[in-house]
Amino acid sequence: MSDTELLRKSEPAPVRRLEVFTGAGRRRAWTAEQKAEIVAESYDGGEKVAAVARRYGLTPQQVFGWRREARQEAGRQASDDKGEASGTVFAPVIMAPALPSPEAMVAPRQGGGAGAIEIVIGATTVRVAPGMDAATLTAVLRAVKAAT
Repeated sequence: MSDTELLRKSEPAPVRRLEVFTGAGRRRAWTAEQKAEIVAESYDGGEKVAAVARRYGLTPQQVFGWRREARQEAGRQASDDKGEASGTVFAPVIMAPALPSPEAMVAPRQGGGAGAIEIVIGATTVRVAPGMDAATLTAVLRAVKAAT
């Protein structure tokens, strides 16, 4: 007699739901709206992700993956709304000493000692004064880039 035969046999749990897949065995396709609804439901009501996944015939890993994608998409949209680039962008910077010019007027240095930044795009030079807000600078740079 084996060990499993000595264990008390209990009644099997009733089947709550049974799905029969027929045909070519293709994956189910979920629309973006369906995914968003399932992800929103997984955040609502204090219910566990596994329970939500089970209700839709998914694995919890799928739901967690969709939640991660939704967070990443929300982060991309937030950065686009702020006018920031979606990826890291580098621009070449050339440091050159200022050439003295007899016509040039020398402005008195401001208290902080920070100088202006010059950005050259094509034939256009944009001088950025200390303290300029990022939104204004972004708008100016986009306009210059669109014009060139």
